[in-house]
Amino acid sequence: MKPYQYKGKLAVVTGSSSGIGEAYAKELASRGCHVVLTARSKDKLEALAGEIIRNYGVQAHALPVDLSQAGAPCQLAEHIAELGLTVDILINNAGFGTYGRFEDMDSEREQEEIMLNNAALIDLTHRFLPGMLKRKDGIVVNVASMAAFVPCAYSAVYGATKAFVLSFSEALWAETRERGVRVLALCPGATDTGFFDAVGSQDMAAGSTMSTPENVVQAGFHGIDRGNSYIVDGRNNYMAAQMGRFLPRRRIALIMERISRPKKHTEE
Repeated sequence: MKPYQYKGKLAVVTGSSSGIGEAYAKELASRGCHVVLTARSKDKLEALAGEIIRNYGVQAHALPVDLSQAGAPCQLAEHIAELGLTVDILINNAGFGTYGRFEDMDSEREQEEIMLNNAALIDLTHRFLPGMLKRKDGIVVNVASMAAFVPCAYSAVYGATKAFVLSFSEALWAETRERGVRVLALCPGATDTGFFDAVGSQDMAAGSTMSTPENVVQAGFHGIDRGNSYIVDGRNNYMAAQMGRFLPRRRIALIMERISRPKKHTEE
């Protein structure tokens, strides 16, 4: 498959105020791509937009919105339309995780997790994919996780949302692969972002070696150029993702419970 030509295209990057989203926005801009930056933090987005404009000479629009709230994807799409922009690339990166025993989790927080990790991703894809298909040109990258491949004790809802993202992305890849649109599920392992700070515990990383946002993003570009339906960042992560081919799911669930168990419960 030929490398995608990014110069002059427009990309929407959700969750772009930090981490993988910020790295994606900068790398796209370095390739000549205009960007729409969206996340909750207006100040961070505006600072990043200014940096991108100065450093790369492309357009950068900061559109703050909380995609975990109902109606937010529609609001974002309307703002983009008001600017007269046509979306060629959609990077569905925004997401967060929760960690701990399921019965201790805040139900409202986990509903927001599902809304952001799944519902907003689907809604935005519905809004921008038809135009890409009509033009027979475009990219949709959905940021999943290593958690998509295994049942994740103590992050049960997060793991389930990422399994949803992987399954959805692979199905959409199959539907669109001969119609000019490239769809990819990008599956990073533990990455050096603010993710675990937001979760409130490093235990969720289960001792994994941290990758960098830049490495994750490069894996995403590599997967798009190869026409993959999904890609895992890092050889060791890829091998771990294949456990389901060799071990019963019950066994995998028990292994994940042991290595992910919160330390405070291990000590009880």
